[in-house]
Amino acid sequence: MRLPDRATGLFLVGLGGLAAYGGSLLPPVPGQQVGPNVFPMVVGTGLVLCGVMIALGIGRHFEDEAEADLAMIEGGAAAPEETRPLYRLRVLLPPALLLFYVYAVERIGFIPTAAAVVFVAALALGARLKLAIPLALLAPVAVHLVFYKLLRVPLAAGYLPMPW
Repeated sequence: MRLPDRATGLFLVGLGGLAAYGGSLLPPVPGQQVGPNVFPMVVGTGLVLCGVMIALGIGRHFEDEAEADLAMIEGGAAAPEETRPLYRLRVLLPPALLLFYVYAVERIGFIPTAAAVVFVAALALGARLKLAIPLALLAPVAVHLVFYKLLRVPLAAGYLPMPW
């Protein structure tokens, strides 16, 4: 079942609006500029903006061009992905990665756990090793820096503690 872009975009607008509204209800922490209300409001605003762009079809022509280029390269000889074995099991990957993160982060730390999650997710989404490896090395460090310095949320150090 495929949903139209307008329906999914409007769903994201509603979800983002609820997240921003819920974040605005959280009380600020006295003496701090960044409190628990900031993160849900930023995420909610981002969801609203992305939902509006999806609903309006902004960027849709990029997808059409990419599909046309792919069809021209493959020449119609490649089998559809749905016929590959275990293709339908890909839907279980996000919950499996989440469970892996929950059970592994306290033992081995945030950086190695997040790097493994990013690497597997990037490969599952079709990234080449040339992109998946740098992404898996840099993204967890950037996320750790944001959580530790900006949000002041400590993350599990584990085997690879960060110098800050």
